[in-house]
Amino acid sequence: MKFIPLFFILIATSLAQAELLPKLDRYLSERQTEFDRIDAARRAELEPLAKALAERLREGRSSVHVTFVCTHNSRRSHMSQLWMKAIAESLQLPMTTWSGGTESTAMNPRAVASLRRSGFEITQTTKNKNPIYHVSMGSNIPAQTCFSKRWSSAPNPTTDFFAVMVCDDADQKCPTVPGATERFAIPFVDPKVSDDTEAESATYDERSAQIAREFLWVGHKTKEFMGQ
Repeated sequence: MKFIPLFFILIATSLAQAELLPKLDRYLSERQTEFDRIDAARRAELEPLAKALAERLREGRSSVHVTFVCTHNSRRSHMSQLWMKAIAESLQLPMTTWSGGTESTAMNPRAVASLRRSGFEITQTTKNKNPIYHVSMGSNIPAQTCFSKRWSSAPNPTTDFFAVMVCDDADQKCPTVPGATERFAIPFVDPKVSDDTEAESATYDERSAQIAREFLWVGHKTKEFMGQ
């Protein structure tokens, strides 16, 4: 058998293209057919993020850091972090995503269940009041670690990042985000309005689909602004 130096193996691995899990890839393909559901007013909220991402990526940055912020870092911010990362990998946009809250609670199991239904593979590694989850989304994509934390707490970046406020409450409580180079308000309705009702699962799945659909639109718009 021909010997291949470890150095070249590592290089080949690092250059291997990321590939989403099949179910996750199909899910995003379905969301791409729904861009007509994003009205003009909502596109006006989303487009500044796409323009800023394109501008930063044109600078040749190895990765752009984006932190999604809601009140408790329990539902919408985690969904946004994971969907934006999956989208970035799918579209080959070098991006690292994070999430945090104005306070810390726990990642809500209803959000976890909805993300699993859409195709993410999620394992829970601790069972305390603020459990840690590891989220897999495909080959050559590092697993994402999720747990509730304040937006400024480790391992989140504290400088040179974009802050995306995904709930009205966090938007009002944090009119400025220290360390962020840019701040964007892109609120989503909290799916907890349906907790412990018959509509619970459908509401979480609807919100997850909206987040995936709208940030997928942002991803495609980013590439458009980059001339790709």
